[in-house]
Amino acid sequence: MSGNAVFETQLDKLELIARGKVRDIYAIDDAHMLIVTTDRLSAFDVVFSQPIPSKGKLLTELSNFWFKRTSSLVTNHISDIDLRDHLSKDEFEMLRERSIIVKRVKTLPVEAIVRGYVIGSGWKDYQANGAICGIPLPSGLLQAAQLPEPIFTPSTKAAVGDHDINVSFDEVISKIGADRANQIRSISIQLYQQAAEYARARGIIIADTKFEFGVDENDELILIDEILTPDSSRYWPADEYRTGISPPSFDKQFLRDYLETLDWDKTPPAPVIPADLIERTRQKYQLVRDILLG
Repeated sequence: MSGNAVFETQLDKLELIARGKVRDIYAIDDAHMLIVTTDRLSAFDVVFSQPIPSKGKLLTELSNFWFKRTSSLVTNHISDIDLRDHLSKDEFEMLRERSIIVKRVKTLPVEAIVRGYVIGSGWKDYQANGAICGIPLPSGLLQAAQLPEPIFTPSTKAAVGDHDINVSFDEVISKIGADRANQIRSISIQLYQQAAEYARARGIIIADTKFEFGVDENDELILIDEILTPDSSRYWPADEYRTGISPPSFDKQFLRDYLETLDWDKTPPAPVIPADLIERTRQKYQLVRDILLG
């Protein structure tokens, strides 16, 4: 932890459970965990050495907003435990805007991806075979076209450094059972539709997003991780949207586009990113927060 950015945390009294691409996770007790969203940047599943200042705070604020807004639709993992009871005074001041204490649940082995538009890997699939993840679509769709209805296109959850793999809905059923798979698909689409409507009224299109779920000790479905942030969603400014192109976005896509121009094989070590691109990335996170939350 240094300056205005938090790249990595080392807490005095709590056991580190895991360090992900962006989040540091600590044990609170047998039933709860502390999740710290750092300012680490990852792209193409590689963590870069340069942080994006304030990114973790902005992601946490956005995610908490959406957790609260969607709580009537599905239970989430946010707890009411006071962070101040588990951190030193200095740690609390440093981390309070980027940390949450959550309930421990059994994570389900699926990334619940909902797509409302033909873009990214979905566009590549559609060009190749007229479908996305095996779901047939109308012919003649242009890049970035809105789909007739949002579709559920799950993938496996990858470990740090690995790439997620698209899977069929039947494969999800084989992993977690038909009832749970159908429940996740239904809730994920409802979450997307509710968020997309809210965002569209404020000039933002949510092209696609991903959710993660777990189950608690009573086998109740629990929404976990982060939701509807620029790291887990593709946000487009509605006034710049048109079909036939990949629209400009509020996320780090422009940074990915820059990395694609480099002679880099998308494996560690990551290249150094120019300072102006770091600042532009921070500004995009800030802008989408300001538009959505006011």
